[in-house]
Amino acid sequence: MAKRPVPTMRDIAAAAGVSQSTVSRVLSGVPTAVPIAPATRQRVLRTARELGYRPNPLARGLRGAATNLIGAVVRDFSDPFFAGVIEALVTESMAHGYNVVLGHVPGRMGDEAVSLTTVLETRHTDAVVLLGDMQEHPQLLADLRDSIVPVVALWPGTSPREFPTVDADDRAGIQAALSHLVSLGHERIAFVNAELPNEYRAREEAYLGFMRDRFGAVPPGYAQRSPSTLAGGDAALRRLMDRPDPPTAVAASTDVVATGVLHAAHSLGVTVPDRLSVVGFDDILIAAHTVPALTTIRMPISEIVGYAVTQAVRLAREPAGAQRRPALEIFKPALIVRDSTAPLAPN
Repeated sequence: MAKRPVPTMRDIAAAAGVSQSTVSRVLSGVPTAVPIAPATRQRVLRTARELGYRPNPLARGLRGAATNLIGAVVRDFSDPFFAGVIEALVTESMAHGYNVVLGHVPGRMGDEAVSLTTVLETRHTDAVVLLGDMQEHPQLLADLRDSIVPVVALWPGTSPREFPTVDADDRAGIQAALSHLVSLGHERIAFVNAELPNEYRAREEAYLGFMRDRFGAVPPGYAQRSPSTLAGGDAALRRLMDRPDPPTAVAASTDVVATGVLHAAHSLGVTVPDRLSVVGFDDILIAAHTVPALTTIRMPISEIVGYAVTQAVRLAREPAGAQRRPALEIFKPALIVRDSTAPLAPN
């Protein structure tokens, strides 16, 4: 069976008995200097429906009309955290009548610049949302800075605050995790910090400050750094448990690393939470399904994404040339207690 050809504006013009420019003006919805008779407008719209015409959002974007598309530039598709963020972004955008176009910025690229055109054509979207730290891509940031399309940044890490930005209070989250462990009687608390782009270590610094304020010092070797992988968390716990004074509790800067810690504990015969309590950070999907289920700090992804999309849509609807000032909105994470933490067992 032959595939039905996609109808064009020329087809609509021929069927409706009007010029192609008239069809273009009717379907674009843009006010025109020359008025179009209501009967003609209705005839064009009815013909378009009958032929099954669907506007091309990219072509609309070239003419400056709204496309109802939000562009999302993602730092790392492989990170489970951003998988959850993208799902929330699509859901929230659709609730506002928008679809999402994804662009990927690969990991570390040295001094190689990433052109915006290789990631996302901003003229085809009504707004752009940045997901993650983009400081390693100065050309991308420069292109976005010069674009007429509004930009909202989420979880920017070390990136400069040059766009409206939404982030989480990492320090408050770490303090909540450590306070929970202390309330259970733990003092020998280690920390495994996942190495993130541009040496973003706000969570590690919050741990160091908490331990110094509470206990006067951080035990030597208790602040571990690891790749942001399961294997990284596994290796970090093995180093900690080799110490003459191993910790009774471990906090990790991500759930991925914390899951690696749980795996190493099982391999070493260190039962969790009887001999070792473990706390993660982010509350990604797998956190509730580890064995035991992971106590963690829940990143308020829905709230952050919801706020960001609302801002992006609002900015997209502002008049062309409207001044946009950088702003910062902070959301506080929450402690989620599951089965990987317990009171310190007596000696």
